[in-house]
Amino acid sequence: MPLPSPSLTPLAALLAATVLAPALAVAAEDDILLTVTDSDGAVLARLDMEALQALPARVIETSTIWTDGIQVFTGVPLATLMQDLAPEAQSISATAINDYAVEIPRSGWADGAALLAYLNHGEPMSLREKGPLWIVFPFDADPAYRQEVVYARSIWQLDRISVTE
Repeated sequence: MPLPSPSLTPLAALLAATVLAPALAVAAEDDILLTVTDSDGAVLARLDMEALQALPARVIETSTIWTDGIQVFTGVPLATLMQDLAPEAQSISATAINDYAVEIPRSGWADGAALLAYLNHGEPMSLREKGPLWIVFPFDADPAYRQEVVYARSIWQLDRISVTE
């Protein structure tokens, strides 16, 4: 198998290895937390917790309208994930385990605020705790993140992202 080109970003190289070299990144079907597809339905990435945790992480400390007190979320900036998987994407559909879906335009992730959280207070989130993946924003950082449209994009139990345009 050819090695990733040195011109690839570390994230792109990791994702290429995950997608193109299943022998190197074998995950049981049940371990996949997130599947990302392009506008034609082709799979761009299938990520388990290990793959997500290998990506550049950020922490957001914020309150939410769904939880009590300050939450400490750790995850991958959605902008980072989209830049490396679908850099030309203008819109995505984020879908939860229960098939609830929300459209997020590029402006909803381009500023880097949206976080694909996989930990809260340093621990994986169970389904009951809105996990295992939850798109969150730094709600306390700016009133712009405390609007209904942003709350609607804060999808929990996320398991699919599809590029829509």
